[in-house]
Amino acid sequence: MTNLSRPQAPFSIQPADRMQGLPTQFFATLVRKANEQIAQGHDVINLGQGNPDRPTPSHIVASMQEAAANPLYHKYPPFSGFPFLKEAVAQRYKEDHDVDLDPETEVAILFGGKTGLIEIAQCLLNPGDVCLVPDPGYPDYWSGVALAGAQMAFMPLKEDNNFLPDYSALKESDLNRAKLMFINYPNNPTGATAPASFYQETVEFAHRRGVVVASDFAYGAIGFDGQKPVSFLSTPGAKEVGVEFYTLSKTYNMAGWRVGFALGNREVIRLINLMQDHYYCSLFGGIQAAATTALIGPQDCVTELRNVYESRRNALYTALAGIGWNASPSQGSFFSWLPVPKGHTSTSLSDLLLQEAKVVVAPGVGFGTHGEGYVRLGLLSSETRLEEAVQRIGKLHLFD
Repeated sequence: MTNLSRPQAPFSIQPADRMQGLPTQFFATLVRKANEQIAQGHDVINLGQGNPDRPTPSHIVASMQEAAANPLYHKYPPFSGFPFLKEAVAQRYKEDHDVDLDPETEVAILFGGKTGLIEIAQCLLNPGDVCLVPDPGYPDYWSGVALAGAQMAFMPLKEDNNFLPDYSALKESDLNRAKLMFINYPNNPTGATAPASFYQETVEFAHRRGVVVASDFAYGAIGFDGQKPVSFLSTPGAKEVGVEFYTLSKTYNMAGWRVGFALGNREVIRLINLMQDHYYCSLFGGIQAAATTALIGPQDCVTELRNVYESRRNALYTALAGIGWNASPSQGSFFSWLPVPKGHTSTSLSDLLLQEAKVVVAPGVGFGTHGEGYVRLGLLSSETRLEEAVQRIGKLHLFD
């Protein structure tokens, strides 16, 4: 019998190696700094995060309320989701982008778009493989690559190239090991959009180099100045080389509902569904029913939301010009990408604005090395609050 009275060595949890390789979540630091100011009683205007500020449209909420009472949805849903939701997103893509999708083989239902962006790296990458990642770009691309034990090669997004990657500038040594690449337009964080010619070039590049394309189309419904964002899948040959990730979070203000899709290449969709079979038993059926209502119901709410963001963008850039902070207006998404004034880094400026103006912005370096020299502002407050934030910043005389 074990002598329990004998002194025992301290029990220690040893995490798996993959946990040590995860990138730091810089948004957590951003939130902590903002909360410290709020706790001190300051009126903080938070323009640093990407959380939609408007409620989900009422007809979608009503659909969820009705569906929640349906006993059909109290049971386990089908592993890959209800066919009616996959048919609904296929219908929406046909109407919006003239893209034909087979709901059964070319659509995977995701627990939000972020989940799919991480899963695809684990489905396709082995240790030693390379993933081509935009810089600056959405930091969660890095997470999936790290979990797969693979490596990243960064594709610089520069203003003089309209924040599009230059495939001809990539190193041959990286291309020889590349199996996956992420692209994202309308872009987070730069607010840039991509023309159809870029997607044609991307499909040709992917064919030539044997690289699977993962197009992050999270902001696909948010384009300004009468310009409709282009879907990667609308390009001939796109489904042969890749998939597109779409989410209801931004289009319908459903961020907390966690509904997303992977669309396109049948083999990639099969692999994502296979992986999810081992993780999940699909979304609650009531959420799937409400998501279907969002996709096939009236789309006036989408037009209204886009108009709200465009009006906010215009108000913001007018106010910015008034204090001498000049930048090209964003073309899409709900972000603005602004150059830092001389004498500052993106981090020093964001710290200064929080401490002195009580305005939160995201430092560009948090999105990659080539994000240095910029900060990201979200259009996720009212026009009045956006204008007030700029007035506060103006009082610091950074642009005189």
